[in-house]
Amino acid sequence: PDLNTDWAQDKATYPASFPHYVRGRDSLREYITELFTTEITMYDGAMGTMIQKHKLEEEDFRGERFKDWTTNLKGNNDLLSITKPEVILGIYKQYLEVGGSRLIGTNTFSSTTIAQADYAMEHLAYELNYAGARLARQACDAVTAADPTKPRFVVGAIGPTNRTGSISPDVEDPSCRNVTFDELVEAYFEEVVALMDGGADILMVETIFDTLNAKAALYAITEYLEISGVDVPVFISGTLVDQSGRTLSGQTGEAFYASVRHAKPMCVGLNCALGAQQMVPFLERLAKVVECFVHVYSNAGLPNAMGGYDDTPADMAKYNEVFVKNGWVNMIGGCCGSTPQHIAAMKEMIVNGGHKPRPLPMVGRPKMWLSGLEDLVVDDVHNQFGLPFLNVGERCNIAGSIKFKKLMMSGDYGAAMDIAKQQVEDGAHVIDINVDDGMLDGLAAMQKFVKIAITEPEISKVPFMLDASKFDIVVAGLKWCQGKPIVNSISLKVGEELFKEHATLLRKHGAAVVVMAFDEQGQAATEEEKVRICKRSYDILVNEVKFPPEDIIFDPNVLTIGTGMEEHASYGVDFIKATKRIKELCPFVKISGGISNLSFGFRGVNKIRESIHAVFLQHAILESGMDVGIVNAHEMLNYADLEPDMLELCENLVFNKTAEATDEMLERTEYERQVIACKKSGAAPPRKPRRKMPKMPKKTFDWDNVQPTPATEPPLPVWDAAQNHTPNPYCNSKLVHPRIAAAREGKLPAADVAGFPDLNTDWAQDKATYPASFPHYVRGRDSLREYITELFTTEITMYDGAM
Repeated sequence: PDLNTDWAQDKATYPASFPHYVRGRDSLREYITELFTTEITMYDGAMGTMIQKHKLEEEDFRGERFKDWTTNLKGNNDLLSITKPEVILGIYKQYLEVGGSRLIGTNTFSSTTIAQADYAMEHLAYELNYAGARLARQACDAVTAADPTKPRFVVGAIGPTNRTGSISPDVEDPSCRNVTFDELVEAYFEEVVALMDGGADILMVETIFDTLNAKAALYAITEYLEISGVDVPVFISGTLVDQSGRTLSGQTGEAFYASVRHAKPMCVGLNCALGAQQMVPFLERLAKVVECFVHVYSNAGLPNAMGGYDDTPADMAKYNEVFVKNGWVNMIGGCCGSTPQHIAAMKEMIVNGGHKPRPLPMVGRPKMWLSGLEDLVVDDVHNQFGLPFLNVGERCNIAGSIKFKKLMMSGDYGAAMDIAKQQVEDGAHVIDINVDDGMLDGLAAMQKFVKIAITEPEISKVPFMLDASKFDIVVAGLKWCQGKPIVNSISLKVGEELFKEHATLLRKHGAAVVVMAFDEQGQAATEEEKVRICKRSYDILVNEVKFPPEDIIFDPNVLTIGTGMEEHASYGVDFIKATKRIKELCPFVKISGGISNLSFGFRGVNKIRESIHAVFLQHAILESGMDVGIVNAHEMLNYADLEPDMLELCENLVFNKTAEATDEMLERTEYERQVIACKKSGAAPPRKPRRKMPKMPKKTFDWDNVQPTPATEPPLPVWDAAQNHTPNPYCNSKLVHPRIAAAREGKLPAADVAGFPDLNTDWAQDKATYPASFPHYVRGRDSLREYITELFTTEITMYDGAM
């Protein structure tokens, strides 16, 4: 009757006090939350199965409008929304009325320009979606009007298309693709607009066998929601194709969820490919990790030899009971082979069993959750040495590997893949991919490498770090990653506005991001600059861009030490100190760095370099909370295995403990070079350089802990006269000890010959010279020791000069 695109219910339909959901008045998000937490809600069943029951022929699909179409149209089920609307409307109503479905999916599974290209009907994509959604809106409104206490909702069904972004259609060329991310986004965006214009309440990206396609759909939905400013719940449904529990593109259920959770879906679950019995272990695993509501709509068993499905409504109810008994789901329905009777049987089973929906899980500390073909929670990772640290393999980086550079320059991608595989085997949790080189087309090389790598399970099981100096290169790589990668890097160097643009784009793609400690003034080198720039970046990202803080990795710049330049000597310790402060100021972030930069001055001697790295990482990780590093996992050394003298050299260098640290390490480096040369030539090893040995602590006792006291006089000799400060009587004639007597005897001539009036040896002053009360020194009466002590402590005393 019209081409209406506005679907708010007339305010006159219900009074303002009407206690049930009214479209346009109430928050659908709030209503679905309440519904899914109070009852297990029924979804619909298969559309194709119901269409087949009508036994439609080619002319039914064509109708009058397309009677002269140049291609066969039978099988284009979505077209029936235009040519046989009464059939589609009738199926919708059967699910609502017979099945008791509260939500129904639109007949739009293949209504994209991409899928409709098979029928040369790309131009009809919008109309197909509009018609499919509008008929569903009509059916839901009619059934809701009959019982407004149970409103029914239109779920805009967004299928996967018949092309894949992650899988090559050419077995001879793993880099070949028949669709791009941007083409998928464009097609999905048109579909989203049409579904919403047709009256959809919810958007469901379903039957996901390639997560990259789903990410494109979610990107398109995000674009629509941001532009329109409306709140539309998003559901996501993956398809695990066999008992391996993986999608067709190879992801586990957990990795699939980690790849799409950035879109903040309201409900996530599984559908198609398997019957309920086969889905049990996979839905259980998914229900354990999903942070939102969970759904399932399985097939009616596995297909039989004729391509049909044998599970009866009773069978399907019985096989689905495990999901509701264990409290794994909030919404349940059926896929291939199911009918309104199957849905009704499951509803009866749920009601009769009194089964309750899955409660939303507890909200905990946010964690960085990456994915390749398998998922990886960064906060829970430990490396080969037991350190809580994410090894990012550096060997697929042109700047980090001469071998890799040569392979990339020659276009030998197969051999380059071998390097990536080896890194994973050696302990890399993430693979860094960097093809920056002035002589290489970085944009093309990044895309080709990623497209090939994701077809290699031994490589793509781990997440990627897309690393480039040009932002358009990392974005190009990002558009070929079905998992959740890390982008390395963005920074304030480009200015605040462009920084925010870059971050916003990455948020919509769901990537984690490395943020370098650069700003408009340049690179942060000191501890204070590192902290300042990272805190400023954090505030912009979290408060303005709404970037998840747990997906931020700061790189405060690992700079080279041991260069001989004094201003470089503290670069290592500054990084370690800054790391701790940044983690304290910026909750949930990670800290990373290019570890090889630290020891660049000692290149050519891996033992030295890796020893320095081991010491640096031990302290940065355990004392300051560093989480991530770009490393060569195979070459890494364990801190506990370092030789004691090497350990001390490294500690002195990293922490700038001594002025000689660099020179001593250079000396040791030269020795290690000679060792390498001798091994090659078969010569005897050189002598190890001697160096100052560390001073070991002495054993102490209680009496060692004597507290210093002020000295009143110089130390005293041990004899009594000195100890007692006895005045010298100056009566040497009375000293008659044989040795003294022998020393004197016959040694002086007569007095007149000696030139003295006498040969006196007694020199005490006459007692009559001064009265007894004379206050100054008197020889023979007073202690000279006491007098000299007093004299020397009260004035600087004059001595004589040269004779």
